[in-house]
Amino acid sequence: MIAYDFFSPAQIVFGWGRRSELPARVLPLGRRIWLVWGSRTLSGSAVGQAIVASLVEAGMVVKPLASVSREPTIDDVDRIARQLRATVLAASDTVPAFGNAVATYGDVVLAIGGGSAIDLAKAVAALATNRGGDSVRDYLEGVGRGLTIEKLPLPVVAVPTTAGTGSEATKNAVISVDRPACKKSLRSDLMVPKLVLVDPELTISVPPAITAQTGMDAVTQLIESYISRRARPMPQSLARGILGPAMLALPVAVREPAHRGAREMMAHAALVSGMCLANSGLGLAHGVAAALGVHGNVPHGLACAVMLPVALRTSRVVAEGRLVELARAVGIDEPADAAAADAFVDRVEELCREVGIPRRLSELGFRRDQIADLVRDSRGNSMSGNPRDLDDAELTEILEHIW
Repeated sequence: MIAYDFFSPAQIVFGWGRRSELPARVLPLGRRIWLVWGSRTLSGSAVGQAIVASLVEAGMVVKPLASVSREPTIDDVDRIARQLRATVLAASDTVPAFGNAVATYGDVVLAIGGGSAIDLAKAVAALATNRGGDSVRDYLEGVGRGLTIEKLPLPVVAVPTTAGTGSEATKNAVISVDRPACKKSLRSDLMVPKLVLVDPELTISVPPAITAQTGMDAVTQLIESYISRRARPMPQSLARGILGPAMLALPVAVREPAHRGAREMMAHAALVSGMCLANSGLGLAHGVAAALGVHGNVPHGLACAVMLPVALRTSRVVAEGRLVELARAVGIDEPADAAAADAFVDRVEELCREVGIPRRLSELGFRRDQIADLVRDSRGNSMSGNPRDLDDAELTEILEHIW
């Protein structure tokens, strides 16, 4: 067996209705709570207000920090990090150095929302204590100055309200960049949240289309992390165990938004998919999805879902063995390996159709003359994990095929 590391949140609390435990779980981390909401609607809802009231009743001071319903930008992170720096810490020499086991400022960044809110929380928590650069851009992969997160971020508590991105369990934050237009990650092992509380009941208000898209994001992450060239044994075991139930539960959650079993299964799948991608990386579908988001404002989960079947067919020649393992995991009993791998990809394509995912880039509003831009901007960390190397000509051909 290969040597490997494994990253995960320090504590995971999972279960229907367990948001009631949030005050007791957060209190050991700090008493002043900086709150990042997934939307203003969520913050003003009865559920949102009840969560805040429970924290206050437990003796905590709750400070609204931000509300975001799209991927955070450099300006978002810089502005909010400056606010935290000015309020939380008087001097940089009060920040523990890399290697300290815990940070005890009495301040906690709490994210309640989807992946964008959690990513924003992780980014500002890191920038609040790391002051080596003028902007988060200095730390971003591929476009920055190569600065790294060396000091412990403020503790982050993640409470996801969607079931898809798995951001609650990852060590990066996706940031939208304007020059050049792209999406890049702020990444550090220190950025994994200290506490994750997953209450599937919080997802029942998510509309069917968003349920489908976010759910397909989780499915894509489970599959791509499994066949990634950086795949590791523990995340593979997790992915193999949850993929089949997730593929069965997703259509049910789309058809019946209040179905408890389906919502629980998809919330669990999203959490597991986050741990899988954090440890094993991703592939072609996520690589192109970033470019689809930049050039067409396509929601991330939808972009991943559109790309997943073609990504699997493209990598099948080098990933057949792992696709066969996934086929067996989801109950495909074709005796021949080649037939089983093909049947698995067909099953994924069928799932996309069942939950209403388009098949072509033109259905997303893309013009054919945009393909060159998509090819250029698909070369990120996700693409580097793809099991098969693709040059620009091959990627162009793939995108032309599904245009």
